[in-house]
Amino acid sequence: MSPTLTSKANPRFQELQARLRPGGARRGATLLLGEKLIETWAQARQTPAGARLRPALWLRLEQASPHPLEAALGVPTQLLGEALMRELADAGSPPEHALLMELGPEPTGPLAPRVIGAWGIQDPGNLGAILRSAAAFGFQEALLGPGCADPFHPRALRGGMGAAFLLPLRRVVALVPDPGHWFALDGGPGALPLAEANLAEPLRLWVGNEGHGWAEVTLPEGMQRLAIPIQGIESLNAAVAAGIACFEAARRGGPRP
Repeated sequence: MSPTLTSKANPRFQELQARLRPGGARRGATLLLGEKLIETWAQARQTPAGARLRPALWLRLEQASPHPLEAALGVPTQLLGEALMRELADAGSPPEHALLMELGPEPTGPLAPRVIGAWGIQDPGNLGAILRSAAAFGFQEALLGPGCADPFHPRALRGGMGAAFLLPLRRVVALVPDPGHWFALDGGPGALPLAEANLAEPLRLWVGNEGHGWAEVTLPEGMQRLAIPIQGIESLNAAVAAGIACFEAARRGGPRP
């Protein structure tokens, strides 16, 4: 095991930061912060989404006890001083354990029967919450359109509570409907009420930008606007709307294994 790193000027720490700095489509590595998130990945590592993340380096806070997975994964361990672990975690209270993960390529091929899509969701926490609801209600894949937050940003991983290890994620640059049922959640005029929508598989359910929804997007032919009836307020939070629609799709179609 290497000596404990305590200085931000240490070349090894700077190299670690450099690996984590690129985001979005350029991201090649991410950090799982805390035992709970690491253990959640370990439970899902045999799934296609979980296998996309490959452990590269275990980071342990100095004086913290080793975690059972630390030896089981067979990757090197690096001890960090409290200030450096806090720097990586960007949090007031640094976790005792973190796991550096390398990212494999995005999935290809036909879409899954039940897909959630995010278009222009800018807040990583919102994106994580959308993925979390989709995974909880049996959706099997996620598409990320232009302007979307990084799903492997630490805040998105925390918000998703492991959803990124269950849902294969792929980026798209345009809305190109396949033969499935394509819906854009939108409460504007002419939108189809959720109760009247055909949510049978193959289903592609999209959530628009937190601020302006689909106002600046021309929806392709074959993609229908979908409204969730509400009273007394202008709109729902994007993640809340996604959760309601995902639940309704699961309720009608039954839970997926």
